[in-house]
Amino acid sequence: MDDNAGPGSARDSTAAAGLVAAARDGDRAAFGLLYDRFAPMVHGVLLSRVPRSDVDDLVQDVFLQAMRRLGSLRNAEAFGGWLAAIARNRARDRWRRGEDTVELKEQLPGSPHPEGEAMTVLAAIRRLPEAYRETLVLRLVEGMTGPEIAERAGLTPGSVRVNLHRGMRMLREALGRSERP
Repeated sequence: MDDNAGPGSARDSTAAAGLVAAARDGDRAAFGLLYDRFAPMVHGVLLSRVPRSDVDDLVQDVFLQAMRRLGSLRNAEAFGGWLAAIARNRARDRWRRGEDTVELKEQLPGSPHPEGEAMTVLAAIRRLPEAYRETLVLRLVEGMTGPEIAERAGLTPGSVRVNLHRGMRMLREALGRSERP
């Protein structure tokens, strides 16, 4: 296993597949490495769908489900996409059950919070079509590159590029900012 493989590369996918195989065989350290590698992607997927206060607990839930169901994963190289699907489903389940949380209004009385602008941007991202929310959060919040998003979320590089381009345009419009020259 070459853990120095570039993000989004075929070697990265192969390295992840090796970790999946080891984790299936009961290697807890290998699963820990999968967690380290894929937690930002899971965090971003969830953050694009559920209140920020719920995200950390749901990340843990997603990895717990993945650990329990790892034996059902047919293609170890598809781990990222499979894990992203678990995260998306967990977010949907959270909304279906109507778990109690209260979203705060964007503009609260009192002095501005240091994270105010970031929360405004996140709120604007959440109002965009679903196709763009996830890739924007993975790029802007989690700091992942396009190739990393594609590989770890099980998307094609082309769809990530298109979603980022269109999503950024829509986000700028939503925030009242003009396109960059």
